[in-house]
Amino acid sequence: MELKIRKVVAGKFRRYTNFTFATYLQHFDVVLKNIRDFFKNIIGFFQSFFRLAFNRPDVIFFKGGFVCLPVGTAAKLLRIPYVIHDSDAAPGLTNRLLSKKAAKIATGMPLEYYSYPPEKAEWTGIPINDEFHPITEAKQRKYKKELGFDETKPLLVVTGGSLGAQNINVAIREILPELLKTTSVMLVAGRERYPEMMDLKEYEDWEDGELKTNFRMIKFSSEMWKLFGAADVVVSRAGASTMTELSSMAKAVIMVPNAKLPGFHQVKNAKAYEKANAVMVVEDSEMVKKPTLLLEAVRTLMRSPKKRLDMAVALRSFVKDDAAERLANTIISVAKDQD
Repeated sequence: MELKIRKVVAGKFRRYTNFTFATYLQHFDVVLKNIRDFFKNIIGFFQSFFRLAFNRPDVIFFKGGFVCLPVGTAAKLLRIPYVIHDSDAAPGLTNRLLSKKAAKIATGMPLEYYSYPPEKAEWTGIPINDEFHPITEAKQRKYKKELGFDETKPLLVVTGGSLGAQNINVAIREILPELLKTTSVMLVAGRERYPEMMDLKEYEDWEDGELKTNFRMIKFSSEMWKLFGAADVVVSRAGASTMTELSSMAKAVIMVPNAKLPGFHQVKNAKAYEKANAVMVVEDSEMVKKPTLLLEAVRTLMRSPKKRLDMAVALRSFVKDDAAERLANTIISVAKDQD
């Protein structure tokens, strides 16, 4: 199927949870960028208005993010129905602004975490790659072996996302010698952070294409389903998509939410999972001061197969396996209502 792509000018409203009014004045470049991007949104609105007026769609789908604001504002004025989708437990600013006039609202988390009107909100889940699904113990051992690890030893997989998470990487550097006494470790350092962590390569020893130690560090993987599948415990940020992938695979997870992101959305995600006893949470700021908190959390889970299983079962309950179908049906139903 051929997809036609048209770009729209849009601006970002930069908000930082650790910034006070005085801090913004000290970082006046941020204020200037916000002013500049305000005018970008005006341009984007007019672009969107005329394109939508001349090519009036039956329905529009918005995934959130600042680029949706000028298009959504134009759609509201033109009375074109639209569907919005929230992945996080904390709706973003754009979706909050667009939600009042949305025909339907799809959510990635159960509806109890949102204040949307129940009559037009639906928990559809978050569509993800089909490779993320529960696997057998035999398949887990197979993945461990393919990654170079001893299939009989427990494996900790650590990831801060595709770009990397500096605080998590640094904490792992501090506790790695102790971790390696009891578990294998796979660190996905991230594209941006990988060069900073090259000193850890001294723990990684290869001979004739075989891993001779129980540590590997990589920059990024396009097969995260294999890494997660091999893992006995995963340390991760609290991004919605990653958590959905881990939920789908029913893994024991230690979450280290990034508290500096707008809306505290990772912190709210973490609290939702923690309330359901589906994850262990280590606060980022506390981990920075005391990296051994992460070590203790890993040890607790590695020593208790039952706790890992209980958490995995609870985490799995947050998944809609047919999320893509549910979301598609929601969008189609709104389009059909216009016939």
